[in-house]
Amino acid sequence: MKPLIEKLTLSENTSFVARTYRTPNFEVPWHQHNEYELILILEGEGTAFVGDHIGDFSPGDIFFLAPNLPHTFQKAGNVITSAVVIQFSDDTVGSDLINLPEGAYIKNLLLAATQGLKIIGHCREKMAGIIRDLENQQRFARIISLFQCLNMMAESKEYLALSSQAPDTVYSLQQEEIDLILQYTNRNFRNKISLREVSMVVNMSIPAFCKYFRRSTKKTYVDYLNEIRIGHACKLLKDTNKSVIEICFESGFNTLPNFNKQFLKYKSIPPSTFRKMTKHPLVGISADDDYRILSEQ
Repeated sequence: MKPLIEKLTLSENTSFVARTYRTPNFEVPWHQHNEYELILILEGEGTAFVGDHIGDFSPGDIFFLAPNLPHTFQKAGNVITSAVVIQFSDDTVGSDLINLPEGAYIKNLLLAATQGLKIIGHCREKMAGIIRDLENQQRFARIISLFQCLNMMAESKEYLALSSQAPDTVYSLQQEEIDLILQYTNRNFRNKISLREVSMVVNMSIPAFCKYFRRSTKKTYVDYLNEIRIGHACKLLKDTNKSVIEICFESGFNTLPNFNKQFLKYKSIPPSTFRKMTKHPLVGISADDDYRILSEQ
């Protein structure tokens, strides 16, 4: 069974959806739908799962997802989360329009969105206000605002591709199973999690679980778990003054060498370098600095 298929609900006076969803209506299971989706996070933080991508989300983040790309946004703990969500179909954009010479760059944007996009830079700041206002706009002003957002993304190309695979090649776990795994992992990643424990959550043997998880997500469960832990560590490095060794253990790693190894694997820099870059982004760091900092940890 594929992820939950979400159906678009429209009023008689609108061609696309633009509304704010707030806890508990923000939290939806692993799902997909036939519409494009533009999401502005207003409150809360947590983990974004888009195709085979795992990353964090926080207020101000904007995501743009193509149709049929499985995704879910899992909040961190008991925080309140909310977002403005815009959903529109291919008909809203119009194939005749994007096939015009002037629409070629929009067509390229929609193609890029098949991997899921996270908007960055000045484009994100400009789009946020338009998206907030769009929910309360009427008539053709809604269409103009939507196309303004598409135009900004297409022209600036200030976005990051998230999933390594397009929707037609993403093979997903059953909705109930993936939700159980996500929820269990989000609750317990700070502690030791064995394959036996997590496989029991979905009533599978360890070999069957490992094969099924890898076939469905294109990564091992251990890699998936480490990505969650490294993502949490990054938040602590940016937002707290806790030592690297404290963050290591609070993120679920048992040893500092393994933490450093995994951090380098996923971020390509040591934890202390990451902290220095995020807290002081204008300070340059050389390769010698990387070696010295890693040696000191």
